[in-house]
Amino acid sequence: MSDPALGLLMLALIVIVIMMGFPTAFTLMGLGMFFGYIAFHDPSHGVLDNKVFDLMVQRTYGAMTNDVLISIPLFVLMGYVMERGALVDKMFYSIQLAFRRVPASLAVATLIVCTFWGIASGLVGAVVVLMGVIAFNPMLKAGYDVKLASGVITAGGTLGILIPPSVMIIVYAAVAGQSVVKLYAAAMFPGFFLSLLYLIYIIGWAMINPKIAPKLPEEQTKVPVPDWMRKFQAIYPRNPLVGLATALVSPSRALAIQSDKERVTYWLLVKNMGAALVPFIIVAGTLWLVWWYVVIHQQVAAQEAVSGVQQLGTPGLSTGPATAAELGPPEGFYLWFGIVAAVCAVMQIRYYWRLDADRLEVIKLLTSSVMPLGILTVVVLAVILFGITTATESAGVGAAGAFLLAFHARTLDWKRTKEAVFLTAKTTAMVCWLFVGSALFSGVFAILGGQALVEQWVLSLNMSPIQFMILSQAIIFVLGWPLEWTEIIVIFVPIFLPLLKHFNIDPVLWGVLVFVNLQAAFLSPPVAMSAFYLKGVAPSHVTLNQIFSGMMPYMAVIIVCMIIMYIWPGMTLWLPNYLYGG
Repeated sequence: MSDPALGLLMLALIVIVIMMGFPTAFTLMGLGMFFGYIAFHDPSHGVLDNKVFDLMVQRTYGAMTNDVLISIPLFVLMGYVMERGALVDKMFYSIQLAFRRVPASLAVATLIVCTFWGIASGLVGAVVVLMGVIAFNPMLKAGYDVKLASGVITAGGTLGILIPPSVMIIVYAAVAGQSVVKLYAAAMFPGFFLSLLYLIYIIGWAMINPKIAPKLPEEQTKVPVPDWMRKFQAIYPRNPLVGLATALVSPSRALAIQSDKERVTYWLLVKNMGAALVPFIIVAGTLWLVWWYVVIHQQVAAQEAVSGVQQLGTPGLSTGPATAAELGPPEGFYLWFGIVAAVCAVMQIRYYWRLDADRLEVIKLLTSSVMPLGILTVVVLAVILFGITTATESAGVGAAGAFLLAFHARTLDWKRTKEAVFLTAKTTAMVCWLFVGSALFSGVFAILGGQALVEQWVLSLNMSPIQFMILSQAIIFVLGWPLEWTEIIVIFVPIFLPLLKHFNIDPVLWGVLVFVNLQAAFLSPPVAMSAFYLKGVAPSHVTLNQIFSGMMPYMAVIIVCMIIMYIWPGMTLWLPNYLYGG
């Protein structure tokens, strides 16, 4: 048997052995050692004098010294602390009230929480199990179709490995030799866009067939407005913003309100006024941050660079191409910024004109449940994308912030902390051994000539770039049925990476397409892990086939998202090119 044939044999064996249930990391190492021993065998040397043992040591040391992998345990710790801290219940309740008038409101709230919680934790199993416990039974009791309820939890729970910060992106960056920060920026918009497509599908299905998501009874949509606020509205203007502003100036009547559950104080009025201004602060703060970064920050940075550094070498010779951010506001920025600001102003005026006690209470619930986690997530992503910290330092900030949130909520004790640390060590060890095994496997595969054989076969097909893109993504899509994303990233993605340069395909764009594609790996039977996670906490009458049926439409949505991403690559590449250059 020729060496390339041995390479193809070991590639086929790895799929068969993994499907038989053997651990992936040790299977990779075992096959790599076995076939590597054959590849390096020299009859003139002793039995133990084989270069495969040197290769094993080199690959292990390479994984140990890979700087990209340092951020994995910190991000994983952040996710497990969030999960063990049990901070989801109040968030789900507040978002459910906020979307109580939307068709399939429970499913919509479930998807939003899955998306938001997935960003914070990045753990698919944890998100699916948590939302299965919190949201699955309420949806079934409300008369929701089992397929709708199971599909939204299983599909929404997988978004955590796509939207940054994601461990899968870090693993791909280490395998492909790409920048984690650039991949994070590239995956940002596609991740939220896929979540938006899920949302459109859920609402559209509920509008076409209302029987699958009946309206909730009044007692489940009633906002728990405190008694003092009802009395407050009787003596002040009914608009809480106007009434609270008036009461802060003239508080005597408000302070005289008698309530059984809560005493009205001036500080209580200040807190409610602050809660009422939260939507305005978020919108105005976001617009100011965009203006500051695009217009003010870049001009100040450019002036400091010119005045503070004396150029060496040939005057006027640039050291490299400037990024779009360094070149200042792009053409048309002021026009589009003005249009967006005007639309936001109109929406704010409309919102505050219709503000009532129910809406104010919803804002207070959202502020207390979503805002802390939202601030932590935004800070973790912002410091990475804006170049303030590295991915590893940002992961440290996220882990510390997760501990602070859990301690503040008083939901994290010593037992749960030990569990989070133990699970973090277990997950990190699994990822690191996977890297050792995949590095050894891919090295032996290349030595045997398997990689060259695959490249020759692909190049002999004379495909265009779009044909290669479709072929590679189709193969990964099919591999997602029997395999998990870890096996696909560490075993099969390295086979395609050397071919990207030949077809002039951006590895960042191709990688993000792979990330979206691998969402299907969690939704495709027979190894659809999301289905098994949900089945573990679902009522006994819910069958695995019903869960599989509920997941299938979301696989079609994933394919639609990939098609749109390829037709419109700017959705993926605009942000990393703007921040870091093409």
